Amino acid sequence: MPRVKICCIMSVEEAQLAVAAGASALGLVARMPSGPGVIDDALIAKIVAGVPPPIATFLLTSETDADAIVDHVRRCGTNTVQLVDQVEDRAYALIRKALPQVQIVQVLHVAEEGVIAAAQDLASRVDAFLLDSGNPRLAVKELGGTGRVHDWDLSRRIVETVDRPVFLAGGLTPENVAGAIRRVRPFGLDLCSGVRTDGRLDAGKLAAFFAATLKAA
Repeated sequence: MPRVKICCIMSVEEAQLAVAAGASALGLVARMPSGPGVIDDALIAKIVAGVPPPIATFLLTSETDADAIVDHVRRCGTNTVQLVDQVEDRAYALIRKALPQVQIVQVLHVAEEGVIAAAQDLASRVDAFLLDSGNPRLAVKELGGTGRVHDWDLSRRIVETVDRPVFLAGGLTPENVAGAIRRVRPFGLDLCSGVRTDGRLDAGKLAAFFAATLKAA
């Protein structure tokens, strides 16, 4: 069964609800140019302090400079950093040296075939990939949380050609997750809007998502 990461966690109560439902990881969204779920660093740190092991806590950071990324992770205290934008080449080694206990997850926005080569190039420098449906080329960058499904065939090819765990994100819902699992065979699933109602985490949708995931697996 794929691991499930519930993203856009906005409170201690939402974190508890996601963990109780079966989440293996929580996504905490810091300042972004666009998209849902943004909370301040102090609240991220508060939420992280109450998350029991072995649940992974992902800091979604839009920082691209290595020193800024390291400082951001230290302020928030997460055990994983999710890089939602392209970073400088030397950043990975610098982050690893400064934060050896922190897992590095690189987001790749799946829009064209070149993303496969990008994944292969970065595989030795990261611990995992997360495949999403943003568009970092826009004037106001979309770096996640779009609720859009991308080309799962491209995602499947990335899963098949890199030796790193791959999380699948982008428009996942209780209705389409079984198809996503069968087509992509990801290590993990990542979702935000698909288990929310009026912006709030929905216990019924969470239960439906986990039931569909278990059935597909």
